[in-house]
Amino acid sequence: MSKKIAELSVFFPAYNEQGSIENTVLKAKNILQTIAKKWEIIIVNDGSSDKTLEISRGLSKKDKNIRIINHRINKGYGAALQSGFYSSRYSWISFTDSDGQFDFSEINKFIAKQKETSADLIIGYYKKRKVAKSVILSSKIWEIFVFILFGLKVRDIDCAFKLISKEVVDKIEKLESQRGAFISSELLIKAKRAGFKIEEIGITHYERSAGSSTGRNLGVIIESFKDLFRLWLKLNLRI
Repeated sequence: MSKKIAELSVFFPAYNEQGSIENTVLKAKNILQTIAKKWEIIIVNDGSSDKTLEISRGLSKKDKNIRIINHRINKGYGAALQSGFYSSRYSWISFTDSDGQFDFSEINKFIAKQKETSADLIIGYYKKRKVAKSVILSSKIWEIFVFILFGLKVRDIDCAFKLISKEVVDKIEKLESQRGAFISSELLIKAKRAGFKIEEIGITHYERSAGSSTGRNLGVIIESFKDLFRLWLKLNLRI
């Protein structure tokens, strides 16, 4: 089965990823050149205070297919994903984190799965997640709440490796979340309610080689739960 795709936009949300952003982007570029007729890479710099923006600008100057969206201040993972989704030009969109914990060559599995199933969204799930057990536990608790409120059951809601038809992004109600713990849930909930087909595929997760994660702040998690219940009210009670 062919693993080529006509068009693919790939974006990487990045916050203080000077140690990994160049390697992540160049690896993706090498793969995209072999699998897509038209492609682009978008680096969403979310107010980094290190050299992430400087390195990204250097990459962009060398290749017109690499461009940058720059948030002057840190807006959060959700806002970075929104910028990536709504700035993507091509008919298929993929994203992963820029920290090097994913092997972008596995995009071939996503493309093959899409061709096999004609799904609108192919979402990754971790075969084995390289994070603290407390993070895994909090994610599972979150997924239980999402299932109870919305009937959405997937193996890993917040896995940061997905392949999505641009039609999904264009047709569902605009994403609102600024927070990382909620944005993936909002996307999948709205896509499911709109009748789009979702398929899952197992992916490999690696240890972070540089930088540190910023997405498990207790305040962010609490606000994300508030967002979850607001969305339930909005979609079910028309408030």
